[in-house]
Amino acid sequence: MAIPVLTTLGTVICPHGGQASLSSGQDKAEAEGGKLVLVSDEHSIAGCAFTLPSGTPQPCVKLKWQVGAMQTTVNGTAVVTQASVGLCYAAGDIPQGPAVVVSAAAQTMAT
Repeated sequence: MAIPVLTTLGTVICPHGGQASLSSGQDKAEAEGGKLVLVSDEHSIAGCAFTLPSGTPQPCVKLKWQVGAMQTTVNGTAVVTQASVGLCYAAGDIPQGPAVVVSAAAQTMAT
């Protein structure tokens, strides 16, 4: 069974509920009307409610992909799928936890 690809129309959240603004550094490959997201793409996160035990807010502000598709690439760069691994970061590149792909394209092949 094929794994759905992530496009700029998908939904990804941080572990605390903040939403990533998905963008893509390429404009050649699409699925279901959205550009394919590549493992090299970084995304901003808004709305994260994470707070340290001390009460100091430390929201996730950035998402970086760690692992993409093993066999599907665009210009030699792996695409992101629903099974890909992304990590969310606070300001200062402090890792805060894994990204959650809420929705991806049902289409598994790009055009």
